[in-house]
Amino acid sequence: MSAVAAILHADLDAFYASVEQMLDPSLRGKPVAVGGGVVLAASYEARAFGITSAMPGRRARELCPDLIFVEGHFSEYQRLGDAAIAVIGDFTPAVERISIDEAFADVTGCTHLFGRPATIAAAIRARVRAELGLAISIGVARTKHLAKIASQVAKPDGLVVVDPATELQFLHALPVDLIWGVGPATKARLATQGIATIGQLANSRPKSLERLLGAAAGTKLFALSWNQDSRHIQTHRRAHSAGAQSALGRKPATERTYRPVLLHLADRIATRLREKSRPGRTVTVRVRFADMRAVTRALTLPSPISSTLSIADLATELVRGVLADHPNERSISLLGISVSHLGDLPATSQMELPLGLADAPACRKDLARGRADRAMDAIRKRFGQDAVGYTSVATNAARSVPDAFRSLAEKVL
Repeated sequence: MSAVAAILHADLDAFYASVEQMLDPSLRGKPVAVGGGVVLAASYEARAFGITSAMPGRRARELCPDLIFVEGHFSEYQRLGDAAIAVIGDFTPAVERISIDEAFADVTGCTHLFGRPATIAAAIRARVRAELGLAISIGVARTKHLAKIASQVAKPDGLVVVDPATELQFLHALPVDLIWGVGPATKARLATQGIATIGQLANSRPKSLERLLGAAAGTKLFALSWNQDSRHIQTHRRAHSAGAQSALGRKPATERTYRPVLLHLADRIATRLREKSRPGRTVTVRVRFADMRAVTRALTLPSPISSTLSIADLATELVRGVLADHPNERSISLLGISVSHLGDLPATSQMELPLGLADAPACRKDLARGRADRAMDAIRKRFGQDAVGYTSVATNAARSVPDAFRSLAEKVL
């Protein structure tokens, strides 16, 4: 943690939609959404109508009849995201990229070359605008936590520098959901206790927060409300999990509907796990219902797994359990899978035990699954991702969210 305000958080504004407006100037100033069946991203003009990502396209058109949908230029997103991060890297080697369009940076060691942190941030913003034609907002603060909040306050197309002498005054006046990790559910729980700002969170009793949110979450959020964040810039981050999710709009809560989706998600995740030789022991599913309530379930295995069907089978069992516990739910709007507790041993040497079955037939079956997966991996590497796959996925209805877009947002191992 820097003793001065030298941590930057840079975040490209409405990135995907802004790229489309940059590529096609006729879209500038107009409400634009990337996607079709589902909104993948929305311009600020579209957001003014209440349009958000993951919103069904039909609902978005109801909110804004003049909304312009574009299919998306995914290779351009990757190219321009890489180029923006490269601009930051020209000022400091201490860059921690956390997604396609945002990164942290520590400029403590380069102020003698480029000036004060605020000057460096301004120079980054000017170069990204001049060289790429895109707006990037930057927050500068003493900690990563506060720098990210400052960049959110700076949007759109702004720069906010938080003076260490007044950081708590700045922080405590802000809405509590600006804290990274406070989503709608946590915000709602805090609201039941009259907590709407970060300052109110900071003045709460830690034990009360632990009872309300759980020991780990309560302790963490209380510390962040006082800007207690000891995390350093990690230039070589390794993900602790691999995840993927699919917004479905509103689909029947039947296995015929969710099994192909889970298999597709498992295939994407497992391919990445095998590529990096990082099998995992814990499989978690997230099920979101039509009313936007979400439920998660997890299972930890004695041995790590990385085969597609093993992950899909576990996820299917977990989703069945969720639906059994919520028999009145008839629709699903989102499904997600993540695999955590990743190991570092070669995936080919791991014994995969789906559903905790340790008998010899199960072991033999899973080893066979692993061999089949590796054969498919080799074919895809040579001929492309769509060259081979699982029949139940390939014959399923066309997906509303292109895989090219999903891959940009998924965690990098």
